[in-house]
Amino acid sequence: MREHPRSAQRVATQIKGLAQRFAYLGLVGAAFSLMLLGKADVVMMERLRAHVTDAVAPILDALSRPVATASEMVDQVRELARLRVENSRLREDKARLLQWQAVARRLETENKALQSLLNFVPGPKASFVTARVIADSGGVFANSLVVNAGSRVGIAKGQTVITGDGLVGRIAGVGVRSARILLTSDLNSRIPVLVGPTRIRAILAGDNSNRPHLIHLPAGVSVSPGDRVVTSGHGGAFPPDLPIGAVTSVGDGGIEIRPFVKRHRLEYVRVIDFGLAGLGPGPAIGGGGPATHGPENGKTVP
Repeated sequence: MREHPRSAQRVATQIKGLAQRFAYLGLVGAAFSLMLLGKADVVMMERLRAHVTDAVAPILDALSRPVATASEMVDQVRELARLRVENSRLREDKARLLQWQAVARRLETENKALQSLLNFVPGPKASFVTARVIADSGGVFANSLVVNAGSRVGIAKGQTVITGDGLVGRIAGVGVRSARILLTSDLNSRIPVLVGPTRIRAILAGDNSNRPHLIHLPAGVSVSPGDRVVTSGHGGAFPPDLPIGAVTSVGDGGIEIRPFVKRHRLEYVRVIDFGLAGLGPGPAIGGGGPATHGPENGKTVP
């Protein structure tokens, strides 16, 4: 009676050992059988694979959720770190801008005081119309835009066209409800400009490309890439110090300028009457006489 449990345990151990020995062979045989079956009937194997995938998909989805949650947490931590760095940078920018604001206010006060001492007579205040670009007639032989505002709102030939980036050009033709802008890059465009910190006088000449060039520079002057180009105000065609672009290259082929205004991104422009007579402008914007209203009285043409 005592030996019976021992013998049963011995038999179970032997059976377990045999099962472990033949399990590997069984798995190899099953895999080989599946390979043969897959070669024999591809459609059935594809269906079987699809059913297995459908059965395992919920398990994989459940297992992937903690991973996705952890990934989201990592992304949030990185975002917080990025926001912290950006917040610090914005604080520095704010402090720097406040310093510049104090400097600008001081210079404005000094400028007004000096103007009063010199009995300086300021020019007329500008008035403007904001118009939408409705056509781009640029091509090999012309660089111009058409806006949806004309003489009915006071736009006249010769008036200046700008955006927040800088000078676009001037009004070259006016209709009742439309006007054509001659861009700074047009072949017929010639603009007196000042170049660099030493304010070298030159002429910006368009050539129907995206890179107008400088001509008629004084002999012996030096121009470097990166120098800013602004209007000089000579000739009365444009007011002084309107930004145009920056020097990109200086070489035997000439001095090329990269305009600040991207012609192909223009949607709205501002047509300004500075009261200049260099190109014989017509009636002022918003009225029939000289422009006497400030920028706050400008119009927007839908």
